Amino acid sequence: MLYISLSGNTKYFISRLTTYFEKERHVRVSSINVKEHREFTTLDQPFVTFLPAFLKGGNGVNNGYTEILTTILGDYLAYEGNYQHCYGIIGSGNRNFNKQFALTAKQYAKRFDFPYITDFELRGTAHDIPRIADAILTYRNQFCFQTTKE
Repeated sequence: MLYISLSGNTKYFISRLTTYFEKERHVRVSSINVKEHREFTTLDQPFVTFLPAFLKGGNGVNNGYTEILTTILGDYLAYEGNYQHCYGIIGSGNRNFNKQFALTAKQYAKRFDFPYITDFELRGTAHDIPRIADAILTYRNQFCFQTTKE
């Protein structure tokens, strides 16, 4: 999993999700928080990306759709074509921001041409953990099946 966490919410969610994968699904998961690991590496295994919405003002429709603070994640995806191994993105944010909620992740899905899988609010709920784990496994299996057929 590739992600950025600025306020700690996404990092907390990734920690809970990783624990769930290991204890409930018996799947070992590794993750990179680009805020803590600023040295880019080439990623050659399938991965999912998590991106909270940090946008500049506005309402996300007529204005306020310019990404701030999280652009390093986009740079990491672009580095050496890492995005080609990404099978989808999961957005997060605060639903109080209406149309801006998870908007950055939707923008990345278009920019890099990978699926927008789902989203969660702030630190996520207990219900979000298995729901998102299921979605990740489904998209990963589809991605791996497609890449082995080519």
